[in-house]
Amino acid sequence: MSDFHQNGIITDFHNLTRRPVEALEEALVEFSQRRPMSLILPSLYSELEGPALAHIVNEIAQVPYLSEVVIGLDRADREQFLHARDFFSRLPQRHRILWNDGPRLRALDDELEAQGLSPREPGKGRNVWFCAGFVQASGRGEVVGLHDCDILTYDRGLLARLFYPVAHPYFNYEFCKGYYPRIAEGKLNGRVSRLMVTPLLRALKKIYGPLPYLEYLDSFRYALSGEFSMRAEVLDGIRIPADWGLEIGVLSEVHRNYSTKRLCQVDLADAYDHKHQPVSEEDATAGLNRMSLDIAKALYRKLATQGVTFSAEGFRTLKATYYRLALDLIEAYDHDAVMNGLSLDRHNEERAVELFAANLLEAGSAFLDNPGERPFIPSWNRVRAAIPDLPQRMHAAVEADNQGDV
Repeated sequence: MSDFHQNGIITDFHNLTRRPVEALEEALVEFSQRRPMSLILPSLYSELEGPALAHIVNEIAQVPYLSEVVIGLDRADREQFLHARDFFSRLPQRHRILWNDGPRLRALDDELEAQGLSPREPGKGRNVWFCAGFVQASGRGEVVGLHDCDILTYDRGLLARLFYPVAHPYFNYEFCKGYYPRIAEGKLNGRVSRLMVTPLLRALKKIYGPLPYLEYLDSFRYALSGEFSMRAEVLDGIRIPADWGLEIGVLSEVHRNYSTKRLCQVDLADAYDHKHQPVSEEDATAGLNRMSLDIAKALYRKLATQGVTFSAEGFRTLKATYYRLALDLIEAYDHDAVMNGLSLDRHNEERAVELFAANLLEAGSAFLDNPGERPFIPSWNRVRAAIPDLPQRMHAAVEADNQGDV
């Protein structure tokens, strides 16, 4: 048995890693008879050539309980898509690749755009959104999991721990978020989570009060993790951002739609490492620079729907409050690193905080200057209302791409 504790907001399954993966998988095979499971893998073509994805696919090939694997493939031409079909062919499970840049899915995207329903910018959110539509049209999974394709320390136990709380037939969880320590190569990682999201949430609570939404977000050990599982029906009604605000957006939507008693988080691994984004201080469209802007805007939009009123003066106060809290946390992280024999570059930590602080103002200005912005991709409920047969035609297009000539 794993031990768990209740943190007052959501159930936290901690140290589930103590249970052997073989025991988890044996249970999940039994669970799959009641709740079939599908896995979504949002991927760039470049990740097929990286150091992580081949190992991930080899691990998934050994998973005995999956009904379906759905791969969202971005930035791939025809020859690259054909290579992807061969690359993923080692999976014994039923698997389908969404060639998002292919002519069939592009034609459907044009229909969506004509109705004002298409995701407005490329990115992980758009990729996940199309995969979610396909999973619903396929109808093969009652529980859907998702994780990134750049995890260098991946093993199939991570997937089993992610699925277990939602797939268990006697549990009533609708959504599960994964977490893990961000430590690799003797370094303390996870800068955006540690140095931006945590102090920002606490600054917002200090200024606007302990709102239930802020308390909820702050209860997640790693709100920016790209690993989560959910009941398939959760995908119907959520509206997610197309940009780097995806993870915050998903957490916000499940908070809006479900009781916190139906949500949980789970400890996935003792170690986790993936591709690290550069800070990109000189380029606001890339790296942690872009990520921090998108996350801040996602939080501001959600708080506005909760009745919080923002102003230019308020954003300046927020920046100052955040900056002080973030600097205090750097001190604590430095001590934590020393105690655990890890390295931490305080100079670069403070430079990152300075960038994030400036971006809180930049995101605030963008929020105030463009109140009519439509930041979220419409839900699939709305798509079916506008174009009832589009999910079925998308399913047929994906089948044609995977089974026939392209």
